[in-house]
Amino acid sequence: MSVKALSSSLVAASKGYPSATSAEKNQNDHSLADVVQRCQTGQRSSRQALYEACHQDVYGLMVRMVGRQDAVDLTQQVFMQVFRKIEQFQGRSRFQTWLYRLAVNESLQHLRKNKRNQQVLSHDPIDSRPSSTRHCDAKDVLDAALDRLEPLLRSIFLLKESRGLSYREIAEATDIPEGTVGSRLNRARRQLREHLVELGWEQ
Repeated sequence: MSVKALSSSLVAASKGYPSATSAEKNQNDHSLADVVQRCQTGQRSSRQALYEACHQDVYGLMVRMVGRQDAVDLTQQVFMQVFRKIEQFQGRSRFQTWLYRLAVNESLQHLRKNKRNQQVLSHDPIDSRPSSTRHCDAKDVLDAALDRLEPLLRSIFLLKESRGLSYREIAEATDIPEGTVGSRLNRARRQLREHLVELGWEQ
């Protein structure tokens, strides 16, 4: 199994719910647009609906960006920003793209501020001995390898493989040129493969 196939399947599975079909995504986008519009007109009750519709996606991204310990607090901070800035969303892109931009910025700022060792995130450090001498499943290895990626590369990889964003949407969410997304994604996959091998993963 290629590193792309392994990481895509495991990251998707670890979200905790099945992927939506294209039709379901279109319906969800339409329903979400209605909720966003109500938020922009000041209907406070719609804030809860927006939070319930989107917080799992943001939380899942945060767990892999900053670790489980800080993911809840940063998810709350992202939604505080959402409700403060909701009127700035002009609908030129999908709302999720705008939301992920806030989430990525929040996570990168947090990591820069704390300058934490990225090995210590959502789980205990994994033993680097060969796979024959330790016991861990593929998801543990993937999580450890993801933690070793540079934060920006990790965010690009997760937005593509876990959230299914297009190159254009990733460019908007990470504030990098669209033409750079592909090379950064390939770099992330290459480094991820190297880290997986270092951690004892075997194809």
